[in-house]
Amino acid sequence: MTDGVVRIGVIGFGWMGEVHSRAYSRLPQHYPDFLLRPQLVAVADPAADDRAARAMSSYGFSRRSRDWREVVEAPDIDAVSITGPNFIHRDVAVAAARAGKHVWVEKPVGRGLAETEEVAQAIASAGVASAVGFNYRHAPAVEQARSLIEQGRLGRVEHVELRLLADYAAHPAGALSWRFESARAGTGVLGDLASHGVDLVRHLVGEITELVCDEATFIGKRPLAGLDSSHFARSVSDEIGAVENEDYVCALLRFADGARGTLLASRVAVGEQCTYGFEVHGERGALAWDFRRMGELRVCLDQDFQDAAWQTRYVAPGIGETGAFQPGSGIAMGFDDLKVIEAHHFLSSVASGRPHGATIADAVAAARALAAMTTSTAQRRWVRL
Repeated sequence: MTDGVVRIGVIGFGWMGEVHSRAYSRLPQHYPDFLLRPQLVAVADPAADDRAARAMSSYGFSRRSRDWREVVEAPDIDAVSITGPNFIHRDVAVAAARAGKHVWVEKPVGRGLAETEEVAQAIASAGVASAVGFNYRHAPAVEQARSLIEQGRLGRVEHVELRLLADYAAHPAGALSWRFESARAGTGVLGDLASHGVDLVRHLVGEITELVCDEATFIGKRPLAGLDSSHFARSVSDEIGAVENEDYVCALLRFADGARGTLLASRVAVGEQCTYGFEVHGERGALAWDFRRMGELRVCLDQDFQDAAWQTRYVAPGIGETGAFQPGSGIAMGFDDLKVIEAHHFLSSVASGRPHGATIADAVAAARALAAMTTSTAQRRWVRL
């Protein structure tokens, strides 16, 4: 870093690579007093040249490459965003940390617990900063929910329900992309969606101590896809391949303080698009949040135990990071805004040498819970974490 500038490399320029790049570009606009300024220097993507060309023309990267090693090893790169598929997370993140680069990596950080732990060890050994893409925890309404729970406004938390439902894989002609292959994705909906649920519930309620889980694959075969096809794509190929990981997961959770919970996730839920949310019930109150109404927190507080009514609160400046984006309550924020907050946390960690936001430690905790779910399903029993 020179003169307060952090020089950025982005690995993978699909949708999430563009989201990270926009987040870096927007950070000075939303946090004008922040001391560090990100500079987009290099992008690596093995796909068609048009993606890399767009990275340079639309986002201002200075150079492009098909080989991520050229970016990770470059002396003029200070921090790396890893936004490619799960099967590159471990190799890129470990190499980046060993090269002294700060690492922002998308969840689930590899194809399973062993790879996540390898990344964590490399980051710890190198002493670099880390961030992990658990963006939903940064929604201002979620931060308000966490504050209310910590203040004891609900009393003792009794149970929590998490839902992460999507229809992106509901069509049987959905292409057999890398997300459906164990060798390239590891898990299916566990790593893709349930990992977010685990992080949210840890952020809100505390550590999971024990769980039991069931999984299912409802669409067992899909038409083959090209190498760079997304998991939203349809395919008309006559060649059919097997789906190797789970479409659905449901777990019962027990927490360190005695609370109970459920976590339900599906990628084949017809009628559900980004139905991500939670309800938390305590001994004298409750609250609920739905990502699709991101700026709203439903609360049931300060009433009698029976016949209590729900109210909707709109986040306002002073709640979470709302003030960096909107001047008043009820003005909507979006998904990309959460990534700007994440970029701010990441570079705050770089600047201060102290962790801000979700880090590799949170990714390890989530991966440990997902591994326990897989064990529970295979062995048909409760598993202690």
